[in-house]
Formats: sequence, structure tokens, C-alpha cells
Amino acid sequence: MEKERADYFLLGVVGTIILLGVLVLSGVSAPLALENFGSTSSYLFHQLLFGFLPGIILGVTVFLLPVKLMKKLALPLFLLTILSLLFVFHPIAGVISGGAARWLTVGPISFQPSEFLKLTFILYIAAWLAGRHKEQVSARSSLRRAPSADTSSLSRFIVFLAITVFLSALLISQPDMSTLGIIVATGTIMYFVARVPIRYLIVLGALSVPALFLLVKYEPYRFKRIMVFLNPSIEPMGIGYQLKQALITIGSGGLIGIGAGMNSKQLQFLPAVMSDAIFAAFAQELGFVGSFLLIALFVLFAWRGISIAKNSGDVFYQLVAVGITFWIALQAFVNMGAMSGILPIAGVPLPFLSYGGSHVIAELIGVGILLNISRRSGARIS
Repeated sequence: MEKERADYFLLGVVGTIILLGVLVLSGVSAPLALENFGSTSSYLFHQLLFGFLPGIILGVTVFLLPVKLMKKLALPLFLLTILSLLFVFHPIAGVISGGAARWLTVGPISFQPSEFLKLTFILYIAAWLAGRHKEQVSARSSLRRAPSADTSSLSRFIVFLAITVFLSALLISQPDMSTLGIIVATGTIMYFVARVPIRYLIVLGALSVPALFLLVKYEPYRFKRIMVFLNPSIEPMGIGYQLKQALITIGSGGLIGIGAGMNSKQLQFLPAVMSDAIFAAFAQELGFVGSFLLIALFVLFAWRGISIAKNSGDVFYQLVAVGITFWIALQAFVNMGAMSGILPIAGVPLPFLSYGGSHVIAELIGVGILLNISRRSGARIS
């Protein structure tokens, strides 16, 4: 019998993160909105209307849909996302910002296809790996002679590698290295959960290290980011400026912060304060206590997501739950780690908090899928 009760604890965790984010964004965005639009609530209203509202609607929709349908739609959605990624280079539909071609405009709507790629990639890889698993089980149960386990595993690895290389080339050309890193890491974890032989993971690691080295070495700004991470005093008015200002902003929050919704002049000097650097503003307003609470909430999110995966009762459910959980949790800790100087600046949004509609919509759809899986735990997909 299916368990129809969703994981309301997970829903409460996500809801709390969103409420804290809206509270901080309302204060951070007010001066910028007043300066640019003459109204202190313009950015907040835009985020609610074009980020959270469609995200919640789509999240509820996927929560109500059969997960079996998502499995069938995984490949078409993945291909549609790849097609939209190709269109970002179109001279009319594509939008170039900061030297990167990452945005696509369709009528009055602009969105970032790479944010949705993270989700559709997870669905596709999960469906593909689950399909291979089902074939092997069917072959064994019907007593037919199954292909060599080594041959089957090798073919899966080659296909996975080909998909990864193709997406890497596509994202590097934009360039969008942060999305590439999230996708490769998430795909690798899913592949590991699918019980791939350890030797293939070693091969994947051996190929990734020199590729990463070349990408860093031959792109000056990436190399400088690594150098700034190792020595924050390098280029304090150049590429190290954001990290310097972020650390000052975080430190100014003290133990309990200056107060939610309160603004300080320090935020005027922090680049991308509403998007990539919102954690620094969060830490200033709510202090160490608030920052610890936020980190704890993301840890709880990861814990509930892994619990849902463990109790899923189906390979596809399990892989999707692991993929979505790892994607959102990894992105959160990469963002907070980068703003704290623990990791190099990566340029990834903080899930549910950073300003921007595309990533919020994708994340809320992911949460809807997780909740769907949680209420169907124990059921199997035919």
C-alpha cells in the first residue's frame, strides 16, 4: 500500500528558509529598488511574482502528478532544456550579460535555462540508470543469458561519460562553470548510488582532475579566483573585492546581527548583494545565530532528503531523491562557503534566498518532486 502522507517536516524546513530569505531580501533590496524604480518593494514584489509564485504552483503540480509520468517525460524535458541552452547564443533570443550567454528571452519572459538543466539532468540520469537496472533484473529473473556484467557496466559508463562531455562543452562555451561543477558532482553521486564499479569512479576522477586544471590554468579570471582564495589580500580592489567586502559584512553582524530588515552602508559596497552574496547580508542582519540557524536548516534539508531516498522503495525514486537533495544542499554550502572564504568564489545562487526567478522555480519544483516521492514511499514504478 502506498504511503500518502508527505514529509511535512521537509516542507516546514523549506518554508522556514524561504521566510527568512524573504525577510532579508526585503531589507537588502529596498535601497536599490528605491534608487532604480522609486519604490522600496519593487525587487521583492518581482521575486514573489516571478519566482516564488510560479515555483509554488509548479511545485504543487509535480507533487500531485504520478512520478511514473516524470520518468516518461525525463528525456523530452532534458532534450528541451538542451535546446534552450543552444538558443542562448541566438542573436535575438539570447541575452549576454557580463560576458556570459546564459539568458533566454521568450516574449516578455527572461529565464536561465542552465538552472532548469540541473533538474532535468537529474530526472534523465535517474530514468536512464533505473532503466538499465530494470533490464538487468529482468534478464536474471527470466533466466535468460544476461550480458556480461562488466560489458554492461562499461557501456553505461561510456554513455554517462559522453553525456557529461557534451554538457561540459555546452556550459563551458557560455561560460557557466558553476553550473557545470554542480551537474558533474550531482551526476557522479547518482552514478555512485546506482552501484557503479569503483574503478569507473576512479577513471572519472582521473579524467576530471587534469580537465579542471586546464580550465583553471588557461582562463585568467578562474586562476585569479583560486589565487584570491589562497591569499585574500591579492587584488583587494580587483577580483578579490567581493570576498573582502563579504567578509567585512559578515563580521559586522556579530553574534545576533543588526536586525532583520535593517540596512547598513556596508551593503552598498558589496557586489551582487541580492544574488550571489545574499548570505553575507543575511549574516549581517541576523548575525552568527541566524547564520548557524540557516546552515542547520540546510543540514536538516539534506537529512530529510536522504531519508526519503533510503525509504523510497524504487531505484528511480531513490536516484531522483538523492540527486535533488545533493544538488540543492551542495549549492547552498558552496555559496555560503564561498562568501565565508572557505571555498573559492563560485557564482552560484543560494537556494531559496538569492534574487532571481529561474533558480527559485527549479528548486521549488525539485522540492515538489521530493515531497511527491516521500508520500509514495514503498511504491514501485512499473
